[in-house]
Amino acid sequence: MIRDQETLHLLKDSIARFVREVLIPHEDIVAELDAIPDAIVAQMRELGLFGLCIPEEYGGLALTMEEEVLVAMELAYASPAFRSLVGTNNGIGAQGIVIDGTPEQKAAWLPRLAAGEIIGSFALTEPDSGSDAASLRTTAVRDGDAYVIDGVKRFITNAPEAGVFTVMARTDATRRDAGAISAFLVERGAPGLSLGRIARPNSMPRAAW
Repeated sequence: MIRDQETLHLLKDSIARFVREVLIPHEDIVAELDAIPDAIVAQMRELGLFGLCIPEEYGGLALTMEEEVLVAMELAYASPAFRSLVGTNNGIGAQGIVIDGTPEQKAAWLPRLAAGEIIGSFALTEPDSGSDAASLRTTAVRDGDAYVIDGVKRFITNAPEAGVFTVMARTDATRRDAGAISAFLVERGAPGLSLGRIARPNSMPRAAW
C-alpha cells in the first residue's frame, strides 16, 4: 500500500516531467543508436530510478509494489527501452539479493545497484530452456572454495551493460527439478565470462561461462 501519498505525488510529477521533457524527445535517437545517451542515464540516476524498490538502508527509495506500479505507468509513456534499463535493477537484478542474499552480498551490491553505478542482469534463459526454465543445462561444479560454471545463456536483458549477473545453474546433476538449481552472483570481468553479439533483428544474443 502507499505509505506517503504526498511524497509519491512529488516523485510521480518529477518523473512525468522528465519523461515529457527528456525521454520522449530522445526516443528517435535511442532507436537509431540502440543505446541510451550517458547524459540521460546520469539524470535517471539523479532521480533515483535505479533504486526505486531497493531498501532505503542501501540507498534505494523502497517503494511498495503499488507505488512501483504507479511510477512504472509514468515511465511507460516513453519508449520501453528506458523502463527496461532501470527495471532490471529494481526487479530481477536486485530482488534476489534483497530477499535471499547474505549480509555481505547485500552490502557489496545493493548500494551500487541503487545508485545506478552498476546494472544488474538475470541470466536464466538458455538456447534450449526458455519457458521450461527447470530444464536449464548450465552447470556449477564446486572446486575448493569456488564454483566452476559452464554453460550458455540467451536473451539476457541488459547483458551488454551489466556489472553483475545473477546466474542460474544446476548444482545437482542427479536431479532434474528446480530444486537442483542455484543462483550465483557473477561479476562482469570474471574469468571465462564472455558476451556474444548484442540482440538485433534475426540475431541471437548470448552470454557464456
